Amino acid sequence: MHVRDARLPRLLLILALLAALALFGCGAPATPEPTATPFTPEASPTAPAVATTQATPTVVELPQTPETAPPPEGRYVGAIEVGGQRIEIEIEFGQRGQELVATMDIPVQGAMDIPLNEVLYHPPEISFTAFSGNSLAAFAGQVEESGSISGTFVQMGVAGTFVLEPAPPVVEEPLPYREEEVVFHNGDITLAGTLSLPEGEGPFPAVVLISGSGAQNRDENILGFRIFFRIADHLTRNGIAVLRYDDRGVGGSTGDLTQATQVDLAGDVLAAVELLLSHAQIDPEAIGLIGHSEGGIVAPLVANRSENVSYLVLLAGPATPGEEILVDQLELIMRAQGATEEQIAAAKEKQQKTLEAVKTGEGWDEVRARSEAELRATIEALPEAQRRALGDVDEFVRNAVEAEIANVASPWFRSFVEYDPVPALRELDVPVLALFGELDTQVPPEKNAQAMREALEEAGLEDFRIEILASANHLFQEAVTGGVDEYATLEKEFVPGLLDLITEWILEHTS
Repeated sequence: MHVRDARLPRLLLILALLAALALFGCGAPATPEPTATPFTPEASPTAPAVATTQATPTVVELPQTPETAPPPEGRYVGAIEVGGQRIEIEIEFGQRGQELVATMDIPVQGAMDIPLNEVLYHPPEISFTAFSGNSLAAFAGQVEESGSISGTFVQMGVAGTFVLEPAPPVVEEPLPYREEEVVFHNGDITLAGTLSLPEGEGPFPAVVLISGSGAQNRDENILGFRIFFRIADHLTRNGIAVLRYDDRGVGGSTGDLTQATQVDLAGDVLAAVELLLSHAQIDPEAIGLIGHSEGGIVAPLVANRSENVSYLVLLAGPATPGEEILVDQLELIMRAQGATEEQIAAAKEKQQKTLEAVKTGEGWDEVRARSEAELRATIEALPEAQRRALGDVDEFVRNAVEAEIANVASPWFRSFVEYDPVPALRELDVPVLALFGELDTQVPPEKNAQAMREALEEAGLEDFRIEILASANHLFQEAVTGGVDEYATLEKEFVPGLLDLITEWILEHTS
């Protein structure tokens, strides 16, 4: 399962991977300690790869007795959480005679109908596995009275949790506007997306949506919250065309996010702007960018390289260096999860050693030894069934740690750690609306809002607006703590007024 936030979705989905390297603490001990992750932290370059190959299902007969509660049936939606990173999954449960069977979808990868193996249900306990090559993903949990399923997950040396809820009925209503499937290119990279066009002849103002870190599809679907679809739908209904597209390596797009720096991603957005300029129903004088999380880093780069970008909307866009964001995230997320000051201090010490190795290329032996030791401790704390499923523990530990080190050493991750958004912000000469969430634990609001204000003032920019929205988390949901662990439990809605604020600001600057 390849991810790069966080979402998380999401900037900085750097967390899953950092968790495995003790940037945020490795794995889950017998008594789970809080762990953090960077963007959802929308997450790290790659998280554990959950089966994307088609295996032959192994089904197990369920003893049918009066005391046996009915097994799960139908579609369930939820996510795997690894070190704070969340990766959305959907599972379809059914029965074949007396046997329980299931398939899994990983929407962000475009992987559908993956057969699950050894689906065992002994109320209230349920377990199942999935394979990707020689890598096994093992799930073990419980079915609650409410029908939800929650438990533990382990694969590729990373342990975490998962949660599933019965999927609500899907009612598709006709959209009161047109959608066009589009394809555009940045060099040898092909990008596929959707252009939504308001009713009428136009020409219309238009925006390109830029996702946060992690392999996001065009809807930036994080735990069933289709963030970019909701934004696009609202804007298009109000006369603004919207282009949203699959990130590199997702859906209809080619390429590998882990090999792309922020500058490379800016090139993808420039190609999207060129597509809009070529469309007869788009006003070439009214094209803007909306960037979420890491997208808020990329958007200023694009605006400074193109004369055709007229305005920016930055949603939880970092204005402090990547390394600083990660350090702040670690502390805020762990504190929101109830970690003690001692746990936070220990995790920060580990994190700093890994970040130094990322920046200098030195110290990887120490990181490797520490990560292997912590992973072994994690495996020892797993349920016996999951330990057995891992096979040769030595080989498992060695392969898992090497895979995660390769991820952290990727061009994308290093570029994020070293990137400072301020120089690009100081060069801006277009209007900016910058919004932050009061309870955001991934991009600290006060600190980044202040840094954003200072940079835009130094740019001599007069037309900008910066606001911190009450009760909003990193995804701009109405939150309680802002912790990434509550994303899945919140309504799939934005805080009141967010969409109207964005819409009105854009119309004011394009009319």
